[in-house]
Amino acid sequence: METSLDDPLPFLLAVQNADGESSIIFFTINILILLLLLLFSGLVSGSEVAFFSLSSKKLFKLKDGTPTEHKIYELVSKPKRLLATILILNNLINVAIVTLSTFISWKIFGTKEAVGKVVAVVTFVTTFAIVFFGEVVPKIYANQKNISFAMFTLPMISFFDVMLKPFSWILMSMTNIIEKRIKSEGYQISIEDLNKALEITVPEDTPKEEKDILKGIVNFGQLTVKQVMKSRIDITAFDVEMDFHELMDKINKCGFSRIPVYKETIDNIQGILYNKDLLPHLDKEEDFKWQKLLRPGFFVPETKNIDTLLKDFQAKRVHMAIVADEYGGTSGIITMEDIIEEIVGEINDEFDDDEINFNKLNENTYVFEGKTTLHDFCKLTETDPLVFEDVKGESESIGGLLLELNEKLPRAGEQITFENFVFTVVSVDQRRIKRVRVLIKHKKQ
Repeated sequence: METSLDDPLPFLLAVQNADGESSIIFFTINILILLLLLLFSGLVSGSEVAFFSLSSKKLFKLKDGTPTEHKIYELVSKPKRLLATILILNNLINVAIVTLSTFISWKIFGTKEAVGKVVAVVTFVTTFAIVFFGEVVPKIYANQKNISFAMFTLPMISFFDVMLKPFSWILMSMTNIIEKRIKSEGYQISIEDLNKALEITVPEDTPKEEKDILKGIVNFGQLTVKQVMKSRIDITAFDVEMDFHELMDKINKCGFSRIPVYKETIDNIQGILYNKDLLPHLDKEEDFKWQKLLRPGFFVPETKNIDTLLKDFQAKRVHMAIVADEYGGTSGIITMEDIIEEIVGEINDEFDDDEINFNKLNENTYVFEGKTTLHDFCKLTETDPLVFEDVKGESESIGGLLLELNEKLPRAGEQITFENFVFTVVSVDQRRIKRVRVLIKHKKQ
């Protein structure tokens, strides 16, 4: 009997199995199997997104939740094994779909001349079904309902996690070998690139305070102690030879809870005096030996990164460090508060001086104290710190920068120009620059 591709029914009736049953039943059963496999493909693909899109906060809650929720946490805690199981299972299902579709097409059309076109059409339809119904749709839904989707697919994934364990182990072993043999060069991303990426990705309606915190986190690991510390001329420290009554009078006036104590000069720090250690001795006489209450000082170099110093503070349970220069002298002090302020901004308490050490005269003109650090200057004026990197030398203050640029102590009223910055010395004494007016031309907003 002649048949035509335009009428598929004769083909279905022409193909019979060994028992003589109608090929329609054969075709229907296989179509149902195909749909079932496509459903499983969607569930497995969606489970990948559902499990791996769970945030740390959600996982923390699942860890202490019901047995089912805890099982989800256990699976995600072994990400390589979970991913290997999902990939193996998903590929097995997709291969089964393609194989069964090809088999049905072959049984229906046999070796007829048009079988090539038919197989091409079947391949296109199968691929579209797998991509759309087995990948796109379930992954979109799973991303929005990750916990509920993960709980729904948990029994299936848990079962195959055990059944496919040997194959997962082989896949993970091969991956580990490749990771060890192939050295990844990675990407060299500068801090400037990260800051630009931050500007692009952070929504416009994000509060400025939150943006500043994110910028602080990005730049945190690049800052050194010297850039953040309080310089030696601003340190409040006491002489170890001071009598007890004089000491108490100065403590009442300074308002600090931890004070360095030196012998003869501030370069010879003997230890740190904690005010709380003095509380049991407030009624002591003038000759009380308060020096025995000193605690050992924690000394750090100027070049130490503040992220490393923060870990040292946590490990040693101290809040203050003495910064030593290359000759062993005291360069300044740095506290836990100084480090935290680099992320969250200024932290003021009842003892902090509210006087601002700079004035903003207009959009592009400022007046700074000469001792203001370049780090603070760049933060306040939103200037890239790398602008001064090649000319500042060892200086970390505005006054030091001007000395490097001018090569001598400038006079009051003298102007020093560098790129788009015009520095005008407002006041100066015999040893240092006290105040500077800064004009920033064509400042970028």
